[in-house]
Amino acid sequence: MVRVGIVGITSYTGEELIKLLLKNKDVEITSLSARVEDETSIADLYPELKGKLDVPYKALDIDDVAGKSDIVFLALPHTVSKDIAPAFLKKGNRVIDLSADYRLPGKVYSEWYETDQADGKDLDKAVYGLPELNRDKIEKAQLVANPGCYPTSILLGLLPVIKDISESGGSITIDSKSGITGAGRKAAEKIESEDKEAQNFKCYKPNAHQHMPEVEHILSLEAGKKIEVTFVPHLLPIKRGILSTIYVRYQGMGQEQEIHDLYTKKYAAEPFVRIKPLGEMPEIKDVAYTNFCDIGIKVTRGTLIIVSVIDNLLKGASGQAVQNMNIMCGFDEKEGLD
Repeated sequence: MVRVGIVGITSYTGEELIKLLLKNKDVEITSLSARVEDETSIADLYPELKGKLDVPYKALDIDDVAGKSDIVFLALPHTVSKDIAPAFLKKGNRVIDLSADYRLPGKVYSEWYETDQADGKDLDKAVYGLPELNRDKIEKAQLVANPGCYPTSILLGLLPVIKDISESGGSITIDSKSGITGAGRKAAEKIESEDKEAQNFKCYKPNAHQHMPEVEHILSLEAGKKIEVTFVPHLLPIKRGILSTIYVRYQGMGQEQEIHDLYTKKYAAEPFVRIKPLGEMPEIKDVAYTNFCDIGIKVTRGTLIIVSVIDNLLKGASGQAVQNMNIMCGFDEKEGLD
C-alpha cells in the first residue's frame, strides 16, 4: 500500500486526483492540503465524498505531509510548485507535479512564466511524464513533471510522424479547442455564470500560449533538431475535453493507409491510446471522463490531418498523474483508471 499526499485539493486537478485515488486499491490517501486557515472535513468541500474519505484538509505543513506520504501530488498553480517541491524531494518523497514548473529548460520557463526557475538542481532530474514517451524513465523517477493538457493531445498526435516531418522540413499547424475547465476553477465558474460567455466560442493567445514552448521542446528532443509550430488555442463552451486538429505538410508523405498503419503499430501496446479506423474521426464525447486519447488521421491534397481528443482533466492532468504514479510504483498501469 502506497501512502499519498495531495497538495492543492481545491483545484479541479486536486478534486479529480482524490476521486481517482479512492478507486485505486493500492493507495491510501493520508494527507490533504490547501490554502485554508482551519482544518476542514473534505465532505464540506466535496459533499459526494461523505463517508468515502475521512482525511481532513488543512494548511500545508511540509513536515507533516512528508512524514505521512510516500508520494506527493502537487496540484498547484504554475510558479508555486518550484518553491515547495524541493522540500519534499529532500525528505525522500517522490513527487508528481501537475504544474509547468519542471517541464521546460530554465531559460525558456523564465521567458514564458515571467519568473525564475529557482530550483535548477531538481529541474535537471525531473522526468517529463508522458508515459507513451518516457515510461522507463518515469518508473525510476523521484520527480515527474506531468504534461500540460494541450501538449498531451498534440504530442500523442504528432509523435509517430515527427521524425519524418523534421527530416523533410515540414510544417505543423495546430488548432486546439478546450472546455472551460482548462482555464481553472475561478475562470470556469465566471464563464458559467455569465450567459454571454457561456454561449461564446473564442480564440485566445494565438501563438502566444504558454503550452506552445512545451510542445516545441518535446518535439525538438524527439526529432533531434529544432521544431517550431503554429499553435492557436480556442475556448469551447463545454465543461471538459480537448480536441486538437493538427495540419502537417512534408515531403515524402506516405499513403493514408501506410500512415494509419504507422499509428496503429506505434500505439498497439498503449493502454490509453486508441486509433480510430480510417474514415472515422474521434469526438470529445468518446473520451470525456476517461483517461483515453483517441486519434484519427486523414491524408488529403498533400496534407496529413490528425485529430486527437482527450479529457483535459484526466489524460490531460489528473488521470495521467495517476497513470504515472502506477508506473512509478510498479502497479497495473490501468489501476483506478478503467
